[in-house]
Amino acid sequence: MKQRLLVAGSCLVLAAGAAGCGGSDGDGGDSAGTPAKTAEGDHRGGTLTMLWNAPGQSIDTAIAYDQNWQVLRMTGDGLLGWKQVSGPEGTDLVPDLAEAIPEPTDGGKTYVFTLRKGIRYSTGDEVKPSDFTYTLERQYKAAGPAGGFYTSIVGAEACAKKPKTCDLSEGVVADDTAGTVTFKLTAPDPDLLQKLAMPFAFVVPKGTPNEDIGTDPLPATGPYMIESYAPDSEMVFVRNPEFEEWSAEAQPAGNPDKIVMKIGLGLEDATTQIQNGQADWMYDTPPADRLGEISTKFEKQVHVNPGPQVFHMALNTRVPPFDKVEARQAVNYATDRDAVIKIFGGPALARATCQILPPDFPGYAPYCPYTKDPGEKWTAPDMEKARELVEASGTKGEKVTIISTNDETTKAIDLYFVSVLRDLGYDAGIKSLNGGVQYAYVQDSSNKAQMSYSYWFPDYPSGSNFLNVVVGCKGFTPNSSSSPNLAEFCDPAIQKQTEEALALESTDREAANALWTEVDKATTDAAPWVSLYVANRLDFVSERVGGYEFNPAVTGGFMIQKAWVE
Repeated sequence: MKQRLLVAGSCLVLAAGAAGCGGSDGDGGDSAGTPAKTAEGDHRGGTLTMLWNAPGQSIDTAIAYDQNWQVLRMTGDGLLGWKQVSGPEGTDLVPDLAEAIPEPTDGGKTYVFTLRKGIRYSTGDEVKPSDFTYTLERQYKAAGPAGGFYTSIVGAEACAKKPKTCDLSEGVVADDTAGTVTFKLTAPDPDLLQKLAMPFAFVVPKGTPNEDIGTDPLPATGPYMIESYAPDSEMVFVRNPEFEEWSAEAQPAGNPDKIVMKIGLGLEDATTQIQNGQADWMYDTPPADRLGEISTKFEKQVHVNPGPQVFHMALNTRVPPFDKVEARQAVNYATDRDAVIKIFGGPALARATCQILPPDFPGYAPYCPYTKDPGEKWTAPDMEKARELVEASGTKGEKVTIISTNDETTKAIDLYFVSVLRDLGYDAGIKSLNGGVQYAYVQDSSNKAQMSYSYWFPDYPSGSNFLNVVVGCKGFTPNSSSSPNLAEFCDPAIQKQTEEALALESTDREAANALWTEVDKATTDAAPWVSLYVANRLDFVSERVGGYEFNPAVTGGFMIQKAWVE
């Protein structure tokens, strides 16, 4: 796991989501808005043009982490995927290249997948079960970031130690004749199915170089393939000639004939191009000084959706004063979340939250005990209640140091909390560290960091990715700079519920999600965080874009291929 890339504050750019914009190809009209000529009800055709100031580091699915996932989702496939629809169902797992989602056997240590027949790469070569063994081995040989996700597979431990000679043939057993791929695990991994839906597990053919492919695209299985990529100027997607839709839920056929991503345009210029119909969608959020204009003059072209990124103040539950639950709850009651959201960029870019799980996430049910009128939503701080809890905790007057970074937004939010803590009677201040070292510092329990502003963006949509990792016992490793549970929170009773939910993940996800709801509430009540807000994804599209849908999965956001250009 990792804490995800964030650009916030004055830039007002969020970490998740994507943007698409469009001109058109020679047959479909021009980018100024001439409609593509299609039959009534037929939205296929034309060119959609995206504007992206700076895409991610790689177009290789063994290397890319997060930022390019949304566009690579249109070109690649794994055995499983997340349902390509809007709303909470968009986090449901569905079969992709596999015919069905298998039930685990051998006590949760064996999964047998049957591959769909007749699926080909854009090169014309057939996708084979043995390609999946090669793909997972390549994760280690190419030195990508994904090895930690697949440690439960037989042979993975040896691959981690000697990546160049990685052999997973006993853990990912392929039968090209029978068309099956069998995963054998050293121990049950309830989240394995989620991990197999991540782009890291998108299949590539045998013989793909065991290094970053650079600007030479991987063979595609999805409806689009990358035709060309010039990192400083443009990435062009065209239809994959070998693609035939096998599952609209897993991989819907695209509407645009061509998708052009123009790279490097500044945010002001990109916003203007969308307004003028010269382009169709910008990946980045428009700058703060343009938000008022576009929300009034172009209201129907602005789409705001909650992302899965939860911003919070982590409270160290193992050091004073926050080793007392009353002190942690007091800060929660005292926090004016509207004031923090204003610092971040305003209500267009965030919505208040009091709990661990984000909206539209499996197991989420709105819950806010830390407000003037406890219920489903935060309304206002309750300073009277907060002061009562500080008195009850016996911690009034104790010293609290917030471990901060140097960026303007974080400093402003941390200074706000200094004022809140002082108002509650604490001796509060800030210790500022370089952004490159702050996160590692607060992870290391030997530093006894009391409080820090942070966020978590999940790697996959499962309650476990929050509740077992960033606020669960399994996420805390003493004296380690790889310990994402910054609050060092571990409650045996809650962890027991967590283990029960994990045991249900691969066999009864509905029951697991019901348990995640209870774990979320219990953890929120224990207050290891001051949960502040969930970052919104704001998409600004041109007037000619139709069919906008937003998928809440981590590879989701604006579903580019389902949109159309008129």
